[in-house]
Amino acid sequence: MRGPNAIDFWRGFALITIFVNHIPGNTFERWTYSQYGISDAAELFVFLAGWSIGIATTDREGRPESALTSILRLMSRTVEVYRAQVIIMVLALAMIAGTALLLDNPLILEWHNAGGFFADPIQSMVGLVLLTYQLGYFNILPLYVVLIAVAPVFVLMSRVSRAGALFLSFCLYAASLIFEWNFPSWPGDGDWFFNPFCWQLLLMLGYCLQGWSRERPRFRVWCFRAMPLGIVIVVVGIVLSVYEIRPDPLMVPEPRLIFTFDKTYLSPARLIHFCGVLLAFQAVYRWVTPWIGPIARFLAGLGRNSLAVFSMGSLISLGAQFVRFQYGGGIFVDVSVVGFGLFALGFTAWFVEWRSRKPKKAAVAPAVS
Repeated sequence: MRGPNAIDFWRGFALITIFVNHIPGNTFERWTYSQYGISDAAELFVFLAGWSIGIATTDREGRPESALTSILRLMSRTVEVYRAQVIIMVLALAMIAGTALLLDNPLILEWHNAGGFFADPIQSMVGLVLLTYQLGYFNILPLYVVLIAVAPVFVLMSRVSRAGALFLSFCLYAASLIFEWNFPSWPGDGDWFFNPFCWQLLLMLGYCLQGWSRERPRFRVWCFRAMPLGIVIVVVGIVLSVYEIRPDPLMVPEPRLIFTFDKTYLSPARLIHFCGVLLAFQAVYRWVTPWIGPIARFLAGLGRNSLAVFSMGSLISLGAQFVRFQYGGGIFVDVSVVGFGLFALGFTAWFVEWRSRKPKKAAVAPAVS
């Protein structure tokens, strides 16, 4: 088990933020940083995934591992994330059906696009397996599956030219904004909530920045010098969010996605704001860790076990939505559901690590009669 570090710390922070934001209207949602900026924890989560790929595909001396090893490693992770998505989707649908039966309220069957599944389970089950059928708040892991699956292509390209691979990634992002490319949903109409053609740029950005920061000390110096610029961007984001200043999608020129704050297509405004957040908060972990030791260790524990924690958090947040639906909001209910959720996330991280280090009992030979 690795010790606390900045990557796991911020990934744990992103996981808690996503969990709280997935309980709409709760008291604590207003204090998450997504309420004070254009980007949110989803950008941080995907960026850190790219940074982690950069670490995972190099050895301790920083040398790239073999191409075959990197491909197998990323394919294995793809299978893990895919399996998690299928399991939590099935469990979420069971939770929705069970709650509808318990409360004798068939309208709950329409919760978060679940109505399509219960109306047409045959096609919806195929779509679930293909990742084209997604529930609301359960749509980030399908993005993650696609990004990790195609990551070997970018990783191998970057070994020829990291800047060239990032440029090609940006070209795909720009073309998707201009021509509005996206993965289709099926069954049913619409597209994916997180567009892989656009969000792949953020994964690639994390991967490239990890390599440059490791190999070029001067690059880290320039990033630190750019911190004031990041602070300015963060302040602008706060002003835009607090005063709800948003461009009207019907008034902006074509291609309109370049000028809006669209989350699905990771619009440039969101990307610029997130880069500002990176610059502004790049040294925070080093500064605050001595003062928040237990909290830092808790967040790092969540980040070390991000897939299990995210999966559990998605299910608990769905359950919390049902509790708030039945009993209403209010500080008591919100403290109860969020407090229970944080405990459960911490227990999940502990349990995963306990299982991994639990020694297996030696097999006992049968007695000979």
